[in-house]
Amino acid sequence: MPILRDILINVTPLQVHGDMDTVVDSLCIDSRKATTGSAFIAVKGTLSDGHSFIEKAIDQGASVIVCESLPTAQKDGIAYVQVKDSAATAGQMADAFYDFPSLGLKVVGITGTNGKTTTATLLYKLFEKLGYKCGLLSTVQNQIHSEVEISTHTTPDAISIHALLKRMVDAGCAYAFMEVSSHAVHQQRIAGIRFAGGVFTNITHDHLDYHKTFDEYIRVKKLFFDGLPTDAFALTNADDKRGLVMLQNTKAAKNTYSLKVPATIKGKVLENNLTGLVMVVDGQEAHFRMIGTFNAYNLLAVYGVAKLLGEEKMNILEALSGLHGAEGRFETYMSPKDKILGIIDYAHTPDALINVLATVNQLRTQGQQLVTVIGCGGDRDKTKRPIMAQVACEHSDKAILTSDNPRSEDPEVILNEMEAGLTGPQKRKSLRITDRKEAIKVACSFAQAGDIVLVAGKGHEKYQEIKGIKTHFDDKEILTEAFETLNK
Repeated sequence: MPILRDILINVTPLQVHGDMDTVVDSLCIDSRKATTGSAFIAVKGTLSDGHSFIEKAIDQGASVIVCESLPTAQKDGIAYVQVKDSAATAGQMADAFYDFPSLGLKVVGITGTNGKTTTATLLYKLFEKLGYKCGLLSTVQNQIHSEVEISTHTTPDAISIHALLKRMVDAGCAYAFMEVSSHAVHQQRIAGIRFAGGVFTNITHDHLDYHKTFDEYIRVKKLFFDGLPTDAFALTNADDKRGLVMLQNTKAAKNTYSLKVPATIKGKVLENNLTGLVMVVDGQEAHFRMIGTFNAYNLLAVYGVAKLLGEEKMNILEALSGLHGAEGRFETYMSPKDKILGIIDYAHTPDALINVLATVNQLRTQGQQLVTVIGCGGDRDKTKRPIMAQVACEHSDKAILTSDNPRSEDPEVILNEMEAGLTGPQKRKSLRITDRKEAIKVACSFAQAGDIVLVAGKGHEKYQEIKGIKTHFDDKEILTEAFETLNK
């Protein structure tokens, strides 16, 4: 087992009290996980301060305490390390504890409001298809080559990330593709990782419940690129008006992708229909199974990363052309009898919902009606609620407003706030059904043969959280069940 001085190799402590040769068996930032020989790192979080749990961690066996403020009373036999930033230190210590795993494989981070999961998942699938063992850290799941684990956060905590990267190295993975959320950047969850590259997809209003202002949200996203090393690459969407901002202070090699303006990786959509996309990518025409302009950008980003990692153009396009995206991202299902097209999508921001609806409206034929089911999560950015309702009503023939994950909030209050944004004509196109299962069933009953039902907001999620309790709920299951009922 490593000793304390070895796992502090990249940390500059303000003070150390105790034995630097103390053996460290494990690292934790949750005092409940402390055991004999643990190093407990007291991190100031958004809901609680780890410094309040130092005594509990010691009672459970922790022999090392890392903190920003030393306790007034210090116990014999405990090593205390004072640092300037505990959150950043957690990542640096985890990096050393797990033997610097990001040196043993190439880690590529993907950030942006929309498209992170699809881009990361496609990269994982592409490089596996090209013959590499790869790792994936995403909103939907984490993968260590063929081993799958359901994920609980878009980006795990710093200790968990390094532990996962170490397992990837031990499994022989050459690459790791990971989503990098703005929360993770701000909370230093990616500290200690040496990225081989970073990708920016786009940025729209989201997470303002956490970041408070859009400018702060942009600043935090940009910090990821500011921290990339000189031997890494930065790839950004040049068609997003904040795309080039991400490159302003990066030391990494600067690259762009675009459908509209000159870029390092240039693309053009030739055909876009319900069978997929035909595009010119880097001068070569190719057909892809994925649908919509937003996926054209995701595909360009994936192609760009593969090129920057040294893969050959034709090998990339051949492998990429046969791939599907991530679960719950524009997944389509067809009712057996009436051929009603059902679409499940994770769209939970105004921009993402607009993109999905614009794609559907672009592809549907004359006479096809579109029924959209949409809700907004509780304990999240309230400013987007009326906008989500407006977008759904404006771009659909019928919109059913329902619950998403109300969490601790009253779902009726959330629906009131959604309805507050609707005009008279929009209200006449909408229906309010609080129970999400019932809302999906009613949407399917409204649809006639050949129509389209979009169920947006939850995507891959397999639960619904109400009053702090998570119960099993899968939009896909409810949709297919409703289709089967229609078929009887």
